Amino acid sequence: MNIVIGADAKGFALKEEIAAMLRGMGHTVFDVGTTDPAAPRPHTVTAPAAAEMIRSGRAEKGFLFCGTGMGMAIAANKNKGIYAAVVESVYAAEYCRKINDANILCMGAFIVGVEMAKEMAVRFLETAFMQDFPQWRIDFCGGQQKILQDYEEKVFR
Repeated sequence: MNIVIGADAKGFALKEEIAAMLRGMGHTVFDVGTTDPAAPRPHTVTAPAAAEMIRSGRAEKGFLFCGTGMGMAIAANKNKGIYAAVVESVYAAEYCRKINDANILCMGAFIVGVEMAKEMAVRFLETAFMQDFPQWRIDFCGGQQKILQDYEEKVFR
């Protein structure tokens, strides 16, 4: 899978750990954020670059890291078709995919340890939208997704 990844200075070390794990799993990783802590890229530059990689189809999923994950998520979610979720648990990493079809996972390096981040990243990648749901819930979640997409058409003209 093609995966885009990025961090600001605060998320750099955690990003490096997750990038190495993803490459070890056989994924192609594109880093659009800070690659040298001495020359950091802020969330307002990194998140839109990651969003564009996904919107263009060059990447299927993304991971963004900063101190709390919030700045990256806010900046990424300003882009049509991007559903960036800040997570702090494996459960949230799974369910942001399952229920909300998130395509970018944001983590806070001040909050999440390396091993937890790795578990969350794997669960995020392994989970499909509406995976293992009964039909009534698939219909509901699919309808909610359509409402969001219709809203985006109005907002992102």
